[in-house]
Amino acid sequence: MLSRLLALSALLLCLPVQALTIYKYVDQQGVVTYSDQAVPGAQVFVFRDRMVERLDNQVKLETRKHAGGETLLVRNDLFAPVEVELRLEQLRNVSGAPEEPIRWVLAPRSQIRLATLAPRKAGQPMAYTPRLRYAMGDPRLVQQHYRYPLPWRGGPFRLTQGPGGSYSHTGPKGRYAVDIAMPEGTPIVAARAGMVVKTENRQSGRGNNPSGNFVRILHDDGTMGVYLHLMRGSVSVREGQRVAVGEQIGRSGNTGNSTGPHLHFVVQRNVGLALESIPFDFAQPIDRLPNFAVGGE
Repeated sequence: MLSRLLALSALLLCLPVQALTIYKYVDQQGVVTYSDQAVPGAQVFVFRDRMVERLDNQVKLETRKHAGGETLLVRNDLFAPVEVELRLEQLRNVSGAPEEPIRWVLAPRSQIRLATLAPRKAGQPMAYTPRLRYAMGDPRLVQQHYRYPLPWRGGPFRLTQGPGGSYSHTGPKGRYAVDIAMPEGTPIVAARAGMVVKTENRQSGRGNNPSGNFVRILHDDGTMGVYLHLMRGSVSVREGQRVAVGEQIGRSGNTGNSTGPHLHFVVQRNVGLALESIPFDFAQPIDRLPNFAVGGE
């Protein structure tokens, strides 16, 4: 499988930057093959590295009714701070609702009261629509310069897609990510110390999450390192655990929307109710192919 991934990378190296249509098909020997030719039975191959992290069960808006009306609270069950914004719309018979959205940074494992509402006309029901937005991390923290040790043991391995890749590293969450081709089972280690704040460990194959199995580590300056497409059952850390640089956190895999066995590594921060990837540097060079995603060296 690793050889097929590298063959795909080599094919893309030969294409002009604007020729982005790649076809995937199974040849007569049953081998999955990639080509820039639309042979019979081939399907257009689409690169995606979308991250999906559902926080609905860990960041919750709660309503507590009492004699005078209702109190709205937000609870954060994560081991990371969360920035929240509450907007109240379609108000009917409501007093105490703020005119502007309420924004707050909620500490890890805590809750806060955001509003207390009461009926304008006593004895008549209130009606309103709450809109809650949130993003993990504290946008007020200042990012510190840091050179990341390579987050794996073994190698040397090759970079198959880098920052700004035209194939999948295009969105705000992943534009500065790197993909490193490596055999399944390669030890993955923390490139920076921090708190494990989110993990997934049960997905096999493509599953229903493009990220596959992953580990998210919150660093002291508010940035987060995310390690994607890990092998099922290999994640060896838990949410709420503090990890040191070089500590093993899992093994590389081929889960989620993955083109082949590799590690997708990205550094992100909350820039204001939104997680975005940010530029970073490794502490040493990577033995790598030219970056086909941006047209070569």
